[in-house]
Amino acid sequence: MIEQVDESLTGPLAARLNAACQCIWVDRAKLRDQLRASLGDAGSLLESQAGLVSGSVVFLAAGEAAAMDRTVLLITQALTSDTYQQKIALHAPELARRPQAAAGGVLGFDFHLGGPTPQLIEINTNPGGLLVSLELARAATASCDCFAEPISVMTAAGVAMDQLGRRITDSFLAEWISVRGEMPLRTIAVVDDEPQTQYLYPEFLLYQRLLERAGWRVVIADAASLTIKGKALYFANERIDLIYNRVTDFYLADERHAILRSAYEWDLAVITPHPAAHARWADKRLLAWLGDEEMLQQAGLGAADRSHLRQTIPATEVVEPAAADDLWQRRKGLFFKPVDGFGSKAAYRGDKLTRTTFDHILAHRYVAQAIAPTSFRRVSSADGEEADLRVDVRNYVMHGEIWLRAARLYRGQTTNFRTAGGGFAPVLTLPDRSGSS
Repeated sequence: MIEQVDESLTGPLAARLNAACQCIWVDRAKLRDQLRASLGDAGSLLESQAGLVSGSVVFLAAGEAAAMDRTVLLITQALTSDTYQQKIALHAPELARRPQAAAGGVLGFDFHLGGPTPQLIEINTNPGGLLVSLELARAATASCDCFAEPISVMTAAGVAMDQLGRRITDSFLAEWISVRGEMPLRTIAVVDDEPQTQYLYPEFLLYQRLLERAGWRVVIADAASLTIKGKALYFANERIDLIYNRVTDFYLADERHAILRSAYEWDLAVITPHPAAHARWADKRLLAWLGDEEMLQQAGLGAADRSHLRQTIPATEVVEPAAADDLWQRRKGLFFKPVDGFGSKAAYRGDKLTRTTFDHILAHRYVAQAIAPTSFRRVSSADGEEADLRVDVRNYVMHGEIWLRAARLYRGQTTNFRTAGGGFAPVLTLPDRSGSS
């Protein structure tokens, strides 16, 4: 297959395959069978969410994978150091300063790959798509035998696909034990706002089945439906021990999350991810602080490591009203993101800004990040039409170890699940042919 790539295409092999290869794809019939085996009639929900999953596979160069691995490890070292922990505590809301034994669950490190090195654009504490992407990876199919071996080892960091489910359930148990010790974990609630209306509701069902197979009672609950009785948290008449928290009100400030906030403050349930995890990992100001040479040195990073982070984290600065004129002049090269935002919500490309929107940014908490170019994947529709979609790569990470990579394909300024042929896609890392180990 590699030898059959159009010779008129130039550049790195992964980029050439992303521009031309259509002989490896997600087998939708296989995906449907997998989901129905796991979810029964609810298995069809994923297909009903147009734009959530792509039929394509994204190719990744071994060097790109290694660069992302290193970036994740170095950031983990930096952000868990006393230097950064003190800085975070100084700037975090009071709720997020509460000591927490629980790590806060799996993280998402999102990269753009359109430049010389992968560029980390953000870190998330409740990254969607992990179980959906695992199902997509399992359903990847090739029309030539030469890709059979890479497909079988598509997951990152040596975590085989058949081991990942156990890793996930073990992580929930570890969160519980870190707080409750040897007390038995009985009931878990997957919590969001009106979860049945969420685009990733099929993934909530996948989590429910996975965690039930581990032996726990699992419910999917609306955050506003939780109640407190005595010194316990309940959903209907079910006492909740642990909450898998998918709400994006990260500091639980909204009135509809008042019960969830009280449960966190009074330690009525183990909540993961929790507000302290968001402050420690996903506050967008961290990307600016990770550019501070002195802080990085104090965190134990040597010159080569600091240089690597400079090359893989786009220059990021906290927006200050005093710098308004300078930021406006440089806006076309910047992307403005709310400090506590997620995805593309209230985020703006500088070259699309109106003065009114810019004034809104100055009046709220934002960072300005140098625009990181995206790579592209050519997709082919059922009717034979082709389109080049933007790519970002999400790394699902626990304690600095990458468990799985998945791509998101989209058209426009930011990732979305509204693009025909777009959505989550498996990532296939090409073998390292450089001769290095």
